[in-house]
Amino acid sequence: MQKQRIVSGMRPTGRLHIGHYHGVLENWVKLQDQFDCFFFVADWHSLTTEYADTAGIKDSTREMVLDWVAFGLDPQKCLVFEQSQVDQHAELNLILGMITPVSWLERNPTYKEMLDNIEQRDLSTFGFLGYPVLMAADIILYKALRVPVGHDQLPHLEITREIARRFNHLYNCQVFPEPEALLTETPKLLGLDGRKMSKSYGNSIYLSETAEETAAKIKGMVTDTQRIRRADPGDPEQCVAFNLHRIYLPQDKLDEIVPACKNASIGCVDCKKILTEHLNERLAPFRAKREELAQDPGFVNDLLADGSQRATVEAKKTIQDVRAALRV
Repeated sequence: MQKQRIVSGMRPTGRLHIGHYHGVLENWVKLQDQFDCFFFVADWHSLTTEYADTAGIKDSTREMVLDWVAFGLDPQKCLVFEQSQVDQHAELNLILGMITPVSWLERNPTYKEMLDNIEQRDLSTFGFLGYPVLMAADIILYKALRVPVGHDQLPHLEITREIARRFNHLYNCQVFPEPEALLTETPKLLGLDGRKMSKSYGNSIYLSETAEETAAKIKGMVTDTQRIRRADPGDPEQCVAFNLHRIYLPQDKLDEIVPACKNASIGCVDCKKILTEHLNERLAPFRAKREELAQDPGFVNDLLADGSQRATVEAKKTIQDVRAALRV
């Protein structure tokens, strides 16, 4: 039986941190064995917010793809490509933009939220308002049936479904399937300072860091702010480090640490040493593979060139169907 096709992308923001891994990449690695997966570098999407400073996009693309492959994406099992190298993404974005009501874009909750919260960039641009159209083009260009998303991304996917439905209705065709959500549960991962892990906050643990760099960061991370002295009992549920313990420590070790923290028989320094050991041990084989891949300066370019060429073959088929429906 033919596998269902899924499409998903990630903006090239540089090196990925462990929040990216557990939030997206780990799930992609599982999906590549179950679905016909198209995973792309969303470099056109980067321009929606980074249009004034594009210098880092290429380097960020390389760093991100190295992380993808080192941490489990297999180009033999999935298609890895670059959005900007498949011309049909831009062509379909233009066409879909002609039929998408502005009111659909203005009601997008993420659009309103980012306008309110991002002050250091001017986001009053046509491209930023219309980024859900580009997202829709990315997905339906490959006639994807499923899209891996979290609950917070469901409004975005619904716009894609509405655009696909509107195109089919306007031109009395069935060119585009309406992609369904493939809901994924992602752990809530806190950064070193207790806020959401984010590159912009400077509170992240990067996948590509050395073990020593990771150890230094964990040594300085926030724990239970109510535990002032070593002899004070702690509360694991209020401890930032424990948020990572849940992910990286085996259950038997957690069963030891929780009561030890509560009765103050273990201190935060020792607790963070345990976290460092287990986190670095888990990431060590991936980091070694990444270092090996990085030795080949042409690896990423060759991978993306091949993937983009193969994606273009599929994209051209869809554009032929689109032009036939439009009679142009």
